[in-house]
Amino acid sequence: MKKKIAALMIAGSLSALSLTACGNRDIPAAETAVVTEDADTSSEETPSSPAGSVAAPRSDKPILDTNPLGMFKTKRAVALVTSSGGISDESFNQSAWEGLERVVGSYGCDEIYVETKPGTDFGANLDSVIAQDPNLCWSVGYSSAEPMYAAALANPDISFAIVDNALENTPDNMTCVVFRDEEPSFLVGYIAGCVTRSGKVGFVGGESNSVIESFQCGYMGGVAYSQLKTGRNVDVCVEYAGTFSDKKAGREAATRLYDQGCDVVFHAAGETGLGVIEVARERGQFVIGADKDQSYLAPDNVLTSALKYVSVAIYTISGDYLTGNDIGGQTLNLGLSENSVGISGQHTLYSEDIYNEAMDLREQIIAGDLIPPSDLTEYKEFIDNLE
Repeated sequence: MKKKIAALMIAGSLSALSLTACGNRDIPAAETAVVTEDADTSSEETPSSPAGSVAAPRSDKPILDTNPLGMFKTKRAVALVTSSGGISDESFNQSAWEGLERVVGSYGCDEIYVETKPGTDFGANLDSVIAQDPNLCWSVGYSSAEPMYAAALANPDISFAIVDNALENTPDNMTCVVFRDEEPSFLVGYIAGCVTRSGKVGFVGGESNSVIESFQCGYMGGVAYSQLKTGRNVDVCVEYAGTFSDKKAGREAATRLYDQGCDVVFHAAGETGLGVIEVARERGQFVIGADKDQSYLAPDNVLTSALKYVSVAIYTISGDYLTGNDIGGQTLNLGLSENSVGISGQHTLYSEDIYNEAMDLREQIIAGDLIPPSDLTEYKEFIDNLE
């Protein structure tokens, strides 16, 4: 089973923030989803960088526990370069953009953002942003690691922050932010395993990488755990669309899964996941959203959503930079215990009992008594140790 990771203490106001069996800073007003009653509310294998990649230690305090907003004597600018898909993906990138908008509204700073569309070059987008001399530059998505690392070294007077990457040697002017995506995925997997009638559930990933693998393996772990309650086997069928920005590819992957008899499908695929939701709505089947509460897209079909508070992280960490708190050179590892991931509080499509059981599992994860698997090796160990 996965070992518990030591906590990372951070100075300043932010202290820390089957495989297929088938062939409190206040929460931004824009965040309508809730993890539970507690809080409101893309990704792949981290590429090799000159500094290498490592698993980040856990933080020890809630991401929402920060200093009040401050006023500034000079105009500030915060920038964002999205990953593929842009700010209208109803998921990962949109959440990041909403965080940037809240920073601008709260701190009165200028905003700079560039959408990385399919076929466009992230490096060129990053260069165009740096030329505008922002105080802080954000990127989201694993694929931005190398250019962001190089930019941080080349521009020591600019602060950089990156979501979904952890570096072995983080520059002093960079903050890395990673999420324990396996934790909310485990909870929605448990719900899927309890709700399915066919005994088959599915998973659609965007591109294959370590971050999406954590979604997949956490989900499969939760499905397996549900079998301790239900006493029946539930198969998990897995599809990868190969992209985060193609709804058609999402539709095709979802169609294959529903055709195999899956009656619940969880996507972790950004804009591609919108195609999954469309097929679920057309077929009258259940789907599980990702990153944001996506129930508004198909109220009769979105069973629940695995939430990842990217907007809150960007808002809070940007505030730390803008108010002069030095959190560079660090990696923030955020999960349930930091109130930074969760599941939707709405559960009209499944029973109160199942929801309460999922909330009990949430508490066990926070306490460290239950460790969801984050990769295939850990998943095998998890299954071997299930009682």
